[in-house]
Amino acid sequence: MKNVYFLSDAHLGSLALQHKRTQERRLVRFLDSIKEKAAAVYLLGDMFDFWNEYRYVVPKGYTRFLGKISELTDMGVEVHWFVGNHDLWTYGYLEQECGVTMHRKPQTVEIFGKEFYLAHGDGLGDPDRKFKLLRWMFHNHVCQRMLNFVHPWWGMRLGLEWAAHSRRKREDGKEPPYMGEDREHLVLWTKQYMESHPNIDYFIYGHRHIELDLNLDRSQRQQGQSRRARMLILGDWIWQFTYAVFDGEHLFMEQYIEGESRAIKGVLPLNGQRGHASHRLHRIEISQILFYGLMALPSLITQMRR
Repeated sequence: MKNVYFLSDAHLGSLALQHKRTQERRLVRFLDSIKEKAAAVYLLGDMFDFWNEYRYVVPKGYTRFLGKISELTDMGVEVHWFVGNHDLWTYGYLEQECGVTMHRKPQTVEIFGKEFYLAHGDGLGDPDRKFKLLRWMFHNHVCQRMLNFVHPWWGMRLGLEWAAHSRRKREDGKEPPYMGEDREHLVLWTKQYMESHPNIDYFIYGHRHIELDLNLDRSQRQQGQSRRARMLILGDWIWQFTYAVFDGEHLFMEQYIEGESRAIKGVLPLNGQRGHASHRLHRIEISQILFYGLMALPSLITQMRR
């Protein structure tokens, strides 16, 4: 029986990272190392720091990564691609050219007899109203069309600069560490969701850039017994190079270290890791204003018509 692999959050092409090419090569070497052992690979979002397809234009670069994905699918390996909050503007290129199966919403899938709930994780339990508004705008079809009216020179630059600015404003360019079982939004949302979906064995997410492996208890009243679910957050492929692998019986969290994989046990919050993001400050306020205005324009037009 071959394995199933899960990884997320490479943010390839980020302008905030100095090691972009090294990072992509490392990811490609990992994919090459598992190609003979993999039945399927699940990419759970934000593999690019920004990705937007135009009708006749796609972003430059990423040739090593996309070539390796195409090689996997040509070999018969299933590659499932979940959009994240950085790379959701895809309209068929990756499916047609690389052979991936695209998922735009969370999915419950059966893998070797076990139920998995798979999602990038953005929008699940996060109470931030600003983020909710941005997420609605990003997923709105009219807003997506408006973005594609902007020339790629501007559209791609705006997206990449905005994503880089978001990373640079954080300490060391990294996400906050694990906040605890009672404060982590994804954990709280999962606990609530699994009470009405008792058959799910594993919840796997990306998005948070932390390594988390957590057992969650729930009660199955209809059967009068307790049953556990397991929740994983996959870390990232910027500093941590972590992933999960399911062999049909056991689910492991591992770390890829150039030619080998190292097992990870327990909850591993993201603290100081290798390398540093660039902290060069860019004056992109005007670009941000233009981007916000562009994305909000359809809503303003609708209000004016009322």
